[in-house]
Amino acid sequence: MIKAYNGALVLANVLLLVLKILYYICESVYKFFVPTEEKSVVGEIVLITGTGHGIGKELALRYASLGATVVCWDMNQQENEETVKEIKKMGSSSTAYAYKCDVSKREEVFEVAAKVKREVGDVTILVNNAGIMPCHTFLDHTTDEIRRIFDVNVLAHFWILQAFLPSMIAKNHGHVVALSSLAGLGGLPNLVPYCASKFAVRGLMEAISEELRTSTKGKSQIKFTTIYPYMVDTGLCKKPKIKYPHAMPLVSPQQAASEIIRAQRRGFREKTIPAYFLSLGTVLRNFPDNALFSLTDFIESGVEADI
Repeated sequence: MIKAYNGALVLANVLLLVLKILYYICESVYKFFVPTEEKSVVGEIVLITGTGHGIGKELALRYASLGATVVCWDMNQQENEETVKEIKKMGSSSTAYAYKCDVSKREEVFEVAAKVKREVGDVTILVNNAGIMPCHTFLDHTTDEIRRIFDVNVLAHFWILQAFLPSMIAKNHGHVVALSSLAGLGGLPNLVPYCASKFAVRGLMEAISEELRTSTKGKSQIKFTTIYPYMVDTGLCKKPKIKYPHAMPLVSPQQAASEIIRAQRRGFREKTIPAYFLSLGTVLRNFPDNALFSLTDFIESGVEADI
């Protein structure tokens, strides 16, 4: 009798699981054709790292134009202040603050974070954008260079999250955006440490999102979005190698910023730029190795080693 009851209970739970899966698949298909409305960021405090140039600067300008208060972090004080000046020229309603910070140094992150909280308030949208990308063959990377890549591209995310996530958890309100890369979805020559660092960002974001979901029994309202851009024309990629430039051109910083903000405002968990790379990458991972190698050789896109 007990065995029959337990068997029926397991069957009922399996059927419920199948129904849930089918429901969420249908919901996903619906959202593909009817995109989620973009949430307002008016009144939000947005902190962006690496705002002195490139994607970070464009993000700061766009968020400010949408009515958010923007907190700009960069090691280059002059460039960072120029970004804030541009924002303030946009109009009296555009509010921005510049802070010099080396995000690879935990003590400095916490010191500047405390200053931001006193002078601006609790950060509600965090964009971990800062990153470096030395391009060499693996054996040409120095020990210090490898450490620096991980300090900036990975460990900085940990320190910044430790500084700002507690206030988001306390208010059950916030959004964390992290810049990974297409190099965080597949390995590339001349970028071994960089690829490893961007794979790590993906793991960090997936794990911390799941930890909050399970620890709050699904009640957490804090969102996590991981972005995987193709090569962006910011100067970071000094020697891009593109076999078909008309089919796969470099992404402009303006395009990247627009896609990142759209993904954040719609609550996407992951987003590649261009968008089709995420689904394509998932499918290609199931191909036989030699088939994948053949496709990679055909596309022949990546970076040359710096001299």
